[in-house]
Amino acid sequence: MFGEHRYSVRATWTGDRGSGTSGYRDYDRSVTLVVPGKLELPASADKPFRGDPTRWNPEDLLLAALSECHLLSYLHACVGGGVVVLGYEDDATGLMVEDGRGGGAFREVVLRPRVTVAEESMREAAQSLHDQAHAWCFIANSVNFPVRHEPTVRVRPR
Repeated sequence: MFGEHRYSVRATWTGDRGSGTSGYRDYDRSVTLVVPGKLELPASADKPFRGDPTRWNPEDLLLAALSECHLLSYLHACVGGGVVVLGYEDDATGLMVEDGRGGGAFREVVLRPRVTVAEESMREAAQSLHDQAHAWCFIANSVNFPVRHEPTVRVRPR
């Protein structure tokens, strides 16, 4: 099935300390992200950019989107491939490099999923289905930097 899917989010800056953006140090980077029907997400800039380290920042959100998209695509691929997944964790990392002119870009993201499958006979397929998941991931297909995966597959202990 082909189709278009539209998404929306409201980002509201909540960091006016009384004088707006009168100076670089005069405002807070606090933002509230809202999608109708979902919990509000407290966001900010990353700490090196004068943000609140207890809130989600755009870099966290991009990395989380890539990790979750791969996870969901992988689970779907496993259903079709006859692999029963019992557990999945990912310790994803990303490298962003500043350009010295006030901007920058991600250079790469590495996903490190640790998957637990039901049977030893599923191990090989479980490993190879990460390639299918990568090909299906909408978010990975939307970025202009490499998204690599270094999976580990374990079999449920008996």
